[in-house]
Amino acid sequence: MAYVHTGAKALTRPGRKVTASRQAVRALGLVTRYLVVAAGGVIFLIPFLWMLSTSLKVQSQVFTWPPQWIPNPVVFQNYVDAWRQFPTPRFFANTITVTVLSTLGQILTNSLVAFGFARLRFRGRNLLFLLVLSTMMLPDQVTLIPLFAIFSRLGWLNTYRPLVVPRWLGNPFYIFLLRQFYMTVPLELDDATRIDGGSYFTIYSRIVLPLAKPVLGVVAMFCITNYWTEFMGPLIYLNTPNKFTIAVGLRLFQSSLGVQRVHWMMAISLVSILPLLLLFFLGQRYFVQGIMIQGMK
Repeated sequence: MAYVHTGAKALTRPGRKVTASRQAVRALGLVTRYLVVAAGGVIFLIPFLWMLSTSLKVQSQVFTWPPQWIPNPVVFQNYVDAWRQFPTPRFFANTITVTVLSTLGQILTNSLVAFGFARLRFRGRNLLFLLVLSTMMLPDQVTLIPLFAIFSRLGWLNTYRPLVVPRWLGNPFYIFLLRQFYMTVPLELDDATRIDGGSYFTIYSRIVLPLAKPVLGVVAMFCITNYWTEFMGPLIYLNTPNKFTIAVGLRLFQSSLGVQRVHWMMAISLVSILPLLLLFFLGQRYFVQGIMIQGMK
């Protein structure tokens, strides 16, 4: 019995050592991953921290080396001075107008077109969908001059129509994103709705659309981020400073004041991205949920 007992100990001890060593390796790997992620987060935060620090400095401290990360003194007046320097409220109002109208257009049209490709059966559907997807291969620069000529003929220059109306005609990436989600909704729900006398629009508005809230949230966040920070379109189509969006207004701010007011520039830049940061923190649950849904397919 003593031999058997000793043998059992001899058999179990190496297994425990192997298990303990594996746990140690896993813990070490986990710690390494956290350290790498934390280091990456710090690296990506450096520009934002520099912007925040610079916005609270006096001009003479902006380009000191090594950088002075904690301003002394802390000048909150920079935000007030920068806000008053240009018609900043007007820039924000213009940006909100363009962003809201464009996002509404994208959500409405893309969700309808994606529903057609996902739930309706008609001849040439797949070919038409491939044609829509193929338009993603065209760089924006290719269509820049033809679109400018068309909008010029229509008399739309120096208005918001070139920035809003095309967004009500669909976007191939968002159509693809929504179609992929719609195809996961069981077709039996369509049949049940049609037996009850519901139309395709009833299926779209009462069955599919409520289930697609996470994906619609992702589309909305992409749209808001893109249109809030868009620079090229407003720069080309808008001529009057009173109609500029915040992105073009910042460029006007920079060209007017140059390096003499970098601390003001950083202050107004930080204010311009605050709505996006607030939106992300408020909607990150939908954003992460939508990304997870798309990733599981």
